[in-house]
Amino acid sequence: MIIIYSNTNTFLFLKVINMTKQDLFLELAKPNKNGESRWVSSSEFIGKYKVLQLGNGGSWCRASSSLAKEYKIEFDKGITSGNSIDRIRLVGFNDKKHFNQNIRKDIKDFYKTKNCVMLGVNGQSENTKIEIDHKDGRKDNHRISDLQSQKLLDFQPLSKAANDIKRQICKKCKETNKRWSAKNIKGNPYDFYVGDENYSEELGCKGCYQYDPVEYRKVVVRKISELSAKEAVDVVFKKLYPED
Repeated sequence: MIIIYSNTNTFLFLKVINMTKQDLFLELAKPNKNGESRWVSSSEFIGKYKVLQLGNGGSWCRASSSLAKEYKIEFDKGITSGNSIDRIRLVGFNDKKHFNQNIRKDIKDFYKTKNCVMLGVNGQSENTKIEIDHKDGRKDNHRISDLQSQKLLDFQPLSKAANDIKRQICKKCKETNKRWSAKNIKGNPYDFYVGDENYSEELGCKGCYQYDPVEYRKVVVRKISELSAKEAVDVVFKKLYPED
């Protein structure tokens, strides 16, 4: 909410305008029908536009901002010394489909009382509070981006500490296409519950411990049980029929 005071010869009146930072910038930039605008200097962020001052990079114009989801943004840092943004312009509409990270309320309500599937906690401290995690760390499945088509199994409860670590692991996997091995945790007998270290479009994140530690444990128990049963049968058979 921007409050503007206008002074006339006879009275002072108050005008309240509900405008977001994006609205304010668009008012300054005046993009045309193609989504292209003039260069807007950071020195213009004064008066009613003071809230647009960039400070620590300017959250309203970052890649994750609503403005960047609608327009392609170009920055100029070459006018003054240092790394500060000197001016900004829009260079067309952004036709790239963006992933919506919002999670449907019923799904959040279901998981918020559950324990972290990695650490088994659900506390009040910053690191133990539960966050609802998108299991697919690449966040490129637009079915999951759609609130109407989201499923419970697309998410899991993680403590903030576990979620912060998972986020970094997923980031590295995306950069290298090499999946994180569950054997990084001492005692885990298998690297993956399906697939191998190489990321593939076919499997996606499935098979990675970080994607679903609960399913990893279930599959491991099943594999070990089947292996134990087979070994037991072989031992008994050899005792009964040593010559075979």
